[in-house]
Amino acid sequence: QVQLVESGGGLVQAGGSLRLSCAASGSIFSISTMGWYRQAPGKQRELVAAITSGGTTNYADSVKGRFTISRDSAKNTVYLQMNSLKPEDTAVYYCNVRIRSWYGSAPRDYWGQGTQVTVSS
Repeated sequence: QVQLVESGGGLVQAGGSLRLSCAASGSIFSISTMGWYRQAPGKQRELVAAITSGGTTNYADSVKGRFTISRDSAKNTVYLQMNSLKPEDTAVYYCNVRIRSWYGSAPRDYWGQGTQVTVSS
């Protein structure tokens, strides 16, 4: 069993900052890609940012220069630092982590429970 626990969402004014965290625990042999997605009301879930085990990052164009993804492999935790927030960043944010639970097992994607980020204008 693997659990992902997210924290750090909330209400912030435009131009403000928030930091999201997502900690994985349980049956973990290795973690490859860790990422953040978001889903606004009436819209499809979209990739916000991702980071590989080697530290390579990928960002949606809409957040480049404002958001920073990082990971602490010793803690099995991924972070999303969000600066210069805009009302259009309002969404439920979900972490996604690709985990092998034991040696030789196939990697599997796990999702966090989601955390609400609301940016007021």
